[in-house]
Amino acid sequence: MKIRGTLIPIGGNEDKGNEENEYSSLEFISEGILYHVVKEAGGTSSKILIIPTASSIPDEVGANYIEAFQKLGCTDLHVMDIREREQSESPENIALMKSAACVMFSGGNQSKITEKISGTTLHKIMMDRYKNEDFVIAGTSAGAMCMSKEMITGGSSTEAFIKGAVGMSDGMGFIKELVIDSHFIRRGRFGRLAEAVAKFPKLIGIGLAEDTGLIIKNGKTFEVIGSGMVIIFDPRKLKHNNEKILDEGTPMSLTNLKTHVLANSDRFNIKKKKVEILPVDAPFI
Repeated sequence: MKIRGTLIPIGGNEDKGNEENEYSSLEFISEGILYHVVKEAGGTSSKILIIPTASSIPDEVGANYIEAFQKLGCTDLHVMDIREREQSESPENIALMKSAACVMFSGGNQSKITEKISGTTLHKIMMDRYKNEDFVIAGTSAGAMCMSKEMITGGSSTEAFIKGAVGMSDGMGFIKELVIDSHFIRRGRFGRLAEAVAKFPKLIGIGLAEDTGLIIKNGKTFEVIGSGMVIIFDPRKLKHNNEKILDEGTPMSLTNLKTHVLANSDRFNIKKKKVEILPVDAPFI
């Protein structure tokens, strides 16, 4: 199936969403990352929808994004503050979604996004436009994690590699080949992404560091943007995976889990599962 749209999952920046210190550290995505979102959306005059559904303080987060996009010169900004599932069926929100060039999901709790939007008319419009138009779906932290079909809902970062440490659920399904985790380096989420690919060994695991994102074109290839790293777990050639046979709470083991560490401007072909590394002497952009 041919896809025309673009996905931009971002690894997050400061703690927010369902974090205890959300009130004192609202998230500003760096202008570098937001610049790419605006560029892919068609420029500063394009209509951008900000959806802070994942956040427990959507008013503040919505205003935060308005300010951040305005600093880049954007003039057609709208906050779609969906707090109840019924709002995903409202004629006003449906009309906005049909006319927008880009949707930006905030961070927070990714399960709120699926609970309030997945399977609704709004979701169907997003999916249809992503498949058939030059439509951009961006999201940070929870907004990035919800993009995949198999979505990480939570899990302990302190457990070494224990079965049951990761929670999984159905995501928004914009991309089926990946499972995405955010704040990957700072919060030490190696174990839970490893368990996710052990559960779903046909999927590619993506661990996004903060201030780091991907531009996924046509569902086939992506380019790394931002200042941090992207960890890729490719489980296709696992030689040992005991996830299926272990009891909950039991230490797991995997062997031959192929791993890549990518940085700004590196590329990855999702279909062919091949890496293209930026030459050492190339300029940083």
